[in-house]
Amino acid sequence: MSYPVTSQPQSASTCYQTQLSDWHTGLTDCCNDMPVCLCGTFAPLCLACRISDDFGECCCTPYLPGGLHSLRTGMRERYRIQGSIGKDWAALTFCLPCALCQMARELKIRE
Repeated sequence: MSYPVTSQPQSASTCYQTQLSDWHTGLTDCCNDMPVCLCGTFAPLCLACRISDDFGECCCTPYLPGGLHSLRTGMRERYRIQGSIGKDWAALTFCLPCALCQMARELKIRE
């Protein structure tokens, strides 16, 4: 025997407020961590591989097309940092060493 449906199930919608934060250091605060600054200046791909590994991704990710962009965007998403894909692209395109240093410092602080 079947009974007619007289009401639809209601979803319990819970709205979570998530606070967005900023990067702990600015894009041009490279000299705050001199070893990272030197590595970002003279060996940026080595620093990019270390960032990728520390973030839990494959060390080869920076060598893939769009790999650095996905790492930076993933870092922003994981740590709820304000920004946009366009700003990530601009930082990595026009100021690659500074952007890498900022990412490395952020990982150090968040560990």
